[in-house]
Amino acid sequence: MIQMTNWISRLSEELQKPLPGVEAQLRMSPSLMRAPTGNTPFKKSGVLLLLFPCDDSICIVFIKRTEYEGVHSGQVSFPGGKYEENDLTLAHTALRETMEETGIPADEIKIIGYLTPLHIPVSNTDVFPYVGVSQNRPIFKYDPFEVEYLIEVRVEELMHPANQKHEIISMAGKDIEVPYFDIQNNHIWGATAMILSEFLEIAKKVMSDE
Repeated sequence: MIQMTNWISRLSEELQKPLPGVEAQLRMSPSLMRAPTGNTPFKKSGVLLLLFPCDDSICIVFIKRTEYEGVHSGQVSFPGGKYEENDLTLAHTALRETMEETGIPADEIKIIGYLTPLHIPVSNTDVFPYVGVSQNRPIFKYDPFEVEYLIEVRVEELMHPANQKHEIISMAGKDIEVPYFDIQNNHIWGATAMILSEFLEIAKKVMSDE
């Protein structure tokens, strides 16, 4: 059982220190990652790793995206999306998109830090991950146009080695080893898994120091 107040306080402190960075992300990276190509300007997006109390523990919420004509169709991800001109910052982008996708008002979330940005070649997007906290379990009202369902997962469950797996898939005519988190019969892979990998390294350190 994680004590919410103390754990979040220690986590906030760790997020102000140098981050584990790319090394931690690469532990959950597919074996073949394309480098950015061409001169097309990168798009930017903000995503939110939202922590909240649940069943005497702390949970993270993911969204299962609906099927659509796009490269991230049907994937499991953190709430978030593309930066828009009216957004003051990328943190604002993450909060706005989280509200649109899950129904959680921005004023119920406190941003306590950020994780290492990463580039997604397939969508030519730089992703900026933020860590936020809700002091109470949110009342979710997700947008069925964008979200098929929500997945609430305890931090301890994500840390369990049995839930971190690998599979071989064929992509662009090549066999690629893809690491993923197997959570409630959902595959969390790609950029989301890489962001989560860095966060869990920080979370494990906080737990080991208690």
